[in-house]
Amino acid sequence: MAQFYIGVERKARRCYGFDEIALVPGKLTVNPADVDPGFQLAGKKYKIPILASAMDGVVDVKFASAMGKLGGIAVLNLEGVQTRYDNPLEVLEKIASATPQEATKLTQSIYRPPIKEELIAERIKEIKKANVPAIVSSIPQKAERFGKIAQEAGCDIFVVQATVTTRKHISKEYKSVDLKKLCSLLKMPVIIGNCVTYDVALELMETGCDGLLIGIGPGTACTTRGVLGIGVPQVTATIDCAAARNKYFKKKKKYVSVITDGGMSTGGDICKAFACGADAVMLGNAFARAEEAPGRGYHWGMATPHPNLPRGTRIKVGTAGTLSEILLGPARTDDGTQNLLGALMTSMGNLGVKNIKEMHKVEIIIAPSIQTEGKVFQAAQRVGMGK
Repeated sequence: MAQFYIGVERKARRCYGFDEIALVPGKLTVNPADVDPGFQLAGKKYKIPILASAMDGVVDVKFASAMGKLGGIAVLNLEGVQTRYDNPLEVLEKIASATPQEATKLTQSIYRPPIKEELIAERIKEIKKANVPAIVSSIPQKAERFGKIAQEAGCDIFVVQATVTTRKHISKEYKSVDLKKLCSLLKMPVIIGNCVTYDVALELMETGCDGLLIGIGPGTACTTRGVLGIGVPQVTATIDCAAARNKYFKKKKKYVSVITDGGMSTGGDICKAFACGADAVMLGNAFARAEEAPGRGYHWGMATPHPNLPRGTRIKVGTAGTLSEILLGPARTDDGTQNLLGALMTSMGNLGVKNIKEMHKVEIIIAPSIQTEGKVFQAAQRVGMGK
């Protein structure tokens, strides 16, 4: 990896985001109807490799049920309004109705009441009643306690998620979770996030987890990169962590799914994530625009209500269509924000690959002009790729 001097005796390597690369078609093409975009997690196959992120403006019981019936995975946030309030709909309405100036202060007050542990089991059972998988998310400090409750309630996949998660965590204030012990205690697949580097990904895989979330700060509603100055562009982060996955598989014969989390706003971005080595992707903004989403056209990051240092903001994304249209089409927009699975399958066909594993091998080029070349009228008229 080439490094450049950015000052006296200080080097830095160049990293890349989705807008800076493009995918190159190969020597053959495949009918999109003949490709298989499915992925496996802990030996179980899911036909849609797109997860809805654990954000209160995206996933509630109703959304999780709808996503599951379409064949996708939606993650419910156990740190949010769904487990703090018996009637979260009223609270969500307040957040959606707040002015931009009021939003952060309001969310801070709304997320102040303690989590009601009985609601964890209740929400999981409500999702299971729809005959779909129940997937939930917790911060590391509460993972052991919430994981046990979730497992007893019939949870199918447990996600341990923080802004930055490492296997080694030092704290004088609280006891850090033993991730390896947690993975061995829970009798369900565990996904851990978030990380962006080869070494950390490799160490986290040693815990026995089944999946890793890749991405720090790329989300539409996230301000981590501005507030803390940390993060790695998603192309480089995904490639590095996928390399760790491959090394771990070669060494231990266990395949840990790499899930690129955030930074994708169009079908093209999703396709690039898979080419970089992702087994699945996690989206928030795209699904916050669904009619079924609980945010009523608004979207906010998980750390937006932090009491001392918010690292997210509430944004208006609008309502673009049904969940089915966004995920499976038919698209009513021309900018790549709907029929995301169709876009992936069409891209796979044009690239000449039949499955996600083959997608990992397509040629990638550095192409910073890919978004603007020949698009002067779209940009001027703010249509298509110029929106």
